Amino acid sequence: MTGKVFDRLIGQPDTVAVLAAAVAAAAEGRSGMTHAWLFTGPPGSGRSVAARAFAAALQCDRGGCGDCSACRTTLAGSHGDVTHVVPDGLSIGVATMRDLVLAAGRAPSTGAWQILVIEDADRLTEAAGNALLKSIEEPPERTVFLLCAPSANPAEISVTIKSRCRHVALRQPSVDAVTRLLVERDRIDVGLSRLSASAAQGHIGRARRLATDPQARERRDAILSVPRRLTGVSACFAAADALISAAESEAEAANEGLAEREKAELETALGKGGTGKGATKAARGSAGQLKDLERRQKSRMTRTQRDTLDLALVDLAAFYRDVLVTRLGAPVPAVHLDAVETARAAAASWTPESILRRIDAVLACREAIAANVRPRIAVEAMMLALWKG
Repeated sequence: MTGKVFDRLIGQPDTVAVLAAAVAAAAEGRSGMTHAWLFTGPPGSGRSVAARAFAAALQCDRGGCGDCSACRTTLAGSHGDVTHVVPDGLSIGVATMRDLVLAAGRAPSTGAWQILVIEDADRLTEAAGNALLKSIEEPPERTVFLLCAPSANPAEISVTIKSRCRHVALRQPSVDAVTRLLVERDRIDVGLSRLSASAAQGHIGRARRLATDPQARERRDAILSVPRRLTGVSACFAAADALISAAESEAEAANEGLAEREKAELETALGKGGTGKGATKAARGSAGQLKDLERRQKSRMTRTQRDTLDLALVDLAAFYRDVLVTRLGAPVPAVHLDAVETARAAAASWTPESILRRIDAVLACREAIAANVRPRIAVEAMMLALWKG
């Protein structure tokens, strides 16, 4: 019997079976429990959900009941023996990782294990990865490392780290599974649930956002209108500017007020407004910490902008995919169910070769941005390629 915490994993029966068996083995002191795990899967598949649920089950006396304090605090990210690493910037540096590894190496205080969950292990710098590797190779007795990454590709996670971990590959949830979740859990209309689940391509969090947030649906509609707007060179640059501006605006909205709160909290911690020698000394040393905070905030904003832009590019690539399958008469369902007529009209005008070139242009733009090409340059080049076909 599996713990209720694993009910959070949608469409992952094989993963649940593996994790539940490991929890049982750990509780009984049998072999089968590993000290380092690597969860991989496409965006939205639930790899971080799996890691958190597994951590809760390991800390729970009943294998993940979902109701006890250990389960609730672990899932909420407040358990004293479970450290969650969710980088707010483009990478996880070596200094941060050394501090985290040191904390994870301590004996558990209230739980059965000291657990370190790294939800974006693909963002580890080389030096940070080496610092983590040393601890994984010689782990403390009651410490568990749970790493999450999009894939086990050496470009995203080092081969050496992967070789020291037990690999759990999550699948992309089906449209039916995500639709059912939205209907049963969130009480969303069946039609809207299916449209959102299909458009999100198995990404549970994004499907829920599309189903519940009208603005998210409006942004997606704007992306799907891009192919119709590319009527000339000036229109290409205008479309690129609109896409970049939308990503910047969404990133600013997502981080609204956060920077000011973080700065105010840091200044308070450094003794702003205080008097006496201690406050004066703290104030003198505050400039460096404030500068470091500003650097991290800028990195977080850049990451949010790029993540938002990448989602838009995924939507755009899926539209051209729909055009291609329509043109070829392939017996597969469309991704954008509300843009079927638009895809059919495009399919009647474009050759399969030109559609493939457009898909390649979108994918090339994603790769360029991932390689740190300035987003505006990459998007402008993509728009021109889409127009030319």
